[in-house]
Amino acid sequence: MSIPAFGVGTFRLQGQVVIDSVRNALDVGYRAIDTAQIYENEADVGQAIAESGVPRDELFITTKIWVPNYGQDKLAASLKDSLAKLRTDYVDLTLIHWPAPGNGVSIAQTMTALAEAKAQGLTRQIGISNFPIAQTREAIAAVGREQIATNQIELSPYLQNAALTAFLKEQGITVTSYMTLAYGKVLRDPVINEIAQRHNATAAQVTLAWALQLGYCVIPSSTKRDNLASNLLAQQLRLTDEDMTQIAALERNGREVSPEGLAAVWD
Repeated sequence: MSIPAFGVGTFRLQGQVVIDSVRNALDVGYRAIDTAQIYENEADVGQAIAESGVPRDELFITTKIWVPNYGQDKLAASLKDSLAKLRTDYVDLTLIHWPAPGNGVSIAQTMTALAEAKAQGLTRQIGISNFPIAQTREAIAAVGREQIATNQIELSPYLQNAALTAFLKEQGITVTSYMTLAYGKVLRDPVINEIAQRHNATAAQVTLAWALQLGYCVIPSSTKRDNLASNLLAQQLRLTDEDMTQIAALERNGREVSPEGLAAVWD
């Protein structure tokens, strides 16, 4: 099974805001939706999906297990709770949200519990999120690299994660990019905007096309229907080698997200 290259994210969206965002996304053509237990919006996402009328077998739903639920005695039960909120019998992909070193549960234990949830039919695929190379190696050692569908990591023109993405490619693990627009910072970048002008595109489309051309999956979010529709058009934009080289030069290790106690040592 593969992961859709383009989905809609729901981070920081709750209540009617996320219901409207997901409903609009599905209406303009999205079929992959990314959420997480800690977003506290799974029930809202489930409502939006239920009200959309889109058949379940056309959708690809991802959620992520939060830290207190990593233990083998808690993970499957917490995922069942997520399924109830999402109004579905299964999700297509379940990720371990952060390595959370020192939380008292080893990565091996957590990954084994996640694989057991997959064996129970609660999730079609499993993976990891925010895992640097060392922790990814631990996950691979626990369940095998063929079991790990993706590592969802922060990636943008300002944070290109060359060592980690090269390792994941070597291992055959799909990269899912989140925060691809760096909280909107790259949308004001003169280089990105110059490229956008050359292609009669938006800065967001250029940035998302950059990630797609590198082989990454993307999950941008928006509360605006027009932006959701516009972002989808990035799939039709082909950047030149010169464009890609210019964007590669924007690297500045501009990490936006690294919560203390949750993140491991970055590569």
